[in-house]
Amino acid sequence: MTSLEMFGLAFERVTLEQATRQVLALVGKGGAELIVTPNVDHVVTMQRDPLMMRIFQAARYRYADGMPIVALSRMRFNPGLPERVTGADLLISVAEDAARSGASIFLMGGRQGVALQAAEVLRARFPGLVVSGTDCPAFGFEADEKISRALVNKINKAGTNILFVGVGAPKQEKWAALWRGELQCDAILGVGAALDFAAGTLSRAPLIVQRSGFEWLWRMAGDPKRLGPRYFKDSRFVLLALCEILKGFRQSATSRD
Repeated sequence: MTSLEMFGLAFERVTLEQATRQVLALVGKGGAELIVTPNVDHVVTMQRDPLMMRIFQAARYRYADGMPIVALSRMRFNPGLPERVTGADLLISVAEDAARSGASIFLMGGRQGVALQAAEVLRARFPGLVVSGTDCPAFGFEADEKISRALVNKINKAGTNILFVGVGAPKQEKWAALWRGELQCDAILGVGAALDFAAGTLSRAPLIVQRSGFEWLWRMAGDPKRLGPRYFKDSRFVLLALCEILKGFRQSATSRD
């Protein structure tokens, strides 16, 4: 089984390395395929946002960004998900492989100058990396057709293979889904704050904290005013997880009958 289903989503059963190979395999096919990395906040939000749910369900690949989702998968399935695959890790891993293969990337998102700074850091880290362009669209750009169309034209003229969109979920996925029919690229990845991490304008938690599943607590401590309400809302995930566990029990009972 190459995927497993929870919360109405089919999560790819892959490691970061395997996910990177899947993304690079899309280069040259021109499908503007959407790739998403659902985390706990996304799972909770999409229960009340049917459009977000449909977009995530229709994505080419869904990689689990969140240790609670990985842990739950291991309780429900054998085998469960091998590891979490975050947008931040995908940006680095895909950029490294793109530098070797010659695929070009476009960085879109972050505050003014962040995407360009991230591009400079990535090019220095991975010599030969082709960054076809960068853009930091102003707040509310997604509601302005003229601005969005100009951005799409910029991406297309740059000859982009892989587009990274880091403007926050579900805005980034909804924008990509709306415009993918006009985007002439091979893959679109919604990566949230990944550009800030790459640029060094935001710091990720130490690796041991990331692997423990408490990166969310590290981030909230750094920005409690903005992230506190979000993580309080995400406490609903506990109920959703319990429903998934009960679903697993029912399925097991049915298979034994």
